[in-house]
Amino acid sequence: MDLANYPMPWLSRDEIREVSNEAQKIHDDIAAGRLIIHLHAHDGHTTVAVGTYPGGQSIHLHGENHLRQTTLVYDTTAEALRDFDDLYTDAVRPGPAPATETEQGAAAALAGTPAAGAGAPREAAPAEPVPPRTETVPVYAADPGDHEALLGEFLDTHGEWEKYRPWDETTIANHESLTLRAEFVHETGPRDTAWAVAPYESPVGERIWHATATPTTPVEIMRTLLDSLASENAWGQGPDSKITEKTLAEATRPLADDGWPQNTDGRCMNWTAPASEPAGLRFDAFAAQRPSGVLPTWTLWGGNTADRPTWAIHLSARAPAPLLQDLTFELAQGQGNRRLRNPRPLRSTPPTARPSLQSRAVAPGPPAATRKR
Repeated sequence: MDLANYPMPWLSRDEIREVSNEAQKIHDDIAAGRLIIHLHAHDGHTTVAVGTYPGGQSIHLHGENHLRQTTLVYDTTAEALRDFDDLYTDAVRPGPAPATETEQGAAAALAGTPAAGAGAPREAAPAEPVPPRTETVPVYAADPGDHEALLGEFLDTHGEWEKYRPWDETTIANHESLTLRAEFVHETGPRDTAWAVAPYESPVGERIWHATATPTTPVEIMRTLLDSLASENAWGQGPDSKITEKTLAEATRPLADDGWPQNTDGRCMNWTAPASEPAGLRFDAFAAQRPSGVLPTWTLWGGNTADRPTWAIHLSARAPAPLLQDLTFELAQGQGNRRLRNPRPLRSTPPTARPSLQSRAVAPGPPAATRKR
């Protein structure tokens, strides 16, 4: 071991082994599904991430490969996600970070794939990719899926829509009538707007209603919104119309039929999923009275809480009831896939950072690892 070139030369040989052993345990927990990574980011120097041991605590991770370490430990996933988002803001991306070159090389070696440039008596057949193990869950609890592929599929199956890309980061799908539009931003943070859709009175007329969606929205729900936009359901209420009890009943009928509990919280009416996975529909009566305001009238959400969800679709006041019914039907009845999660952690409590070591492993100075309560 070349101690002189080790990235943290202030560590002793035994401490270096301890850092590497801890990094290997974290890698194994992620690979085995015992540690679920929710978000990752690049802090300007290395990769950071936030994850949860199912049934256990949530942690912040710092570093890559043999330097990956636990830096913060939380009792709740919501607090860990909130702090991570506050720390890394626009750099945050959903899911785990792509495998490093070292991890790819190790995986290739374990699979028996010859290293690049190495001689072999015969050409080895390419290893078949191992699909990730998934489970079928209610659609609102599914993984986001591939939104890039969804956009391509929509344009391929709807010939009356044309693709326009004004900037590298944005693709716009325009209907041939020039009165329907869907905009997709390719690189966004998990709580930013990735989709914006709207119909217009005429090619140069006013916008009738609009909807936005985060990139973490399950593709099955986003597909329903796009398909409904491309149908006759796209046209909303007139400029002077108001939301009535009939509108509410029509829009939420699939949730009522499926037994979703409904309650009123101040100015908002909420329908929540009857299962253990958090999800719901929120109707804001205050926003409904101000159709030109910035507050959304309808919010479909999933994960965590309605105020800070994992994914969300926001719709304005004049969104048509048939389109809303399409979305709530998918919310109530749809299913999707989620990467399989091991219900039991590796041990009763996940590894917690030791201040005396972690402060030296991450950076000299005050301890980097603290316990959040």
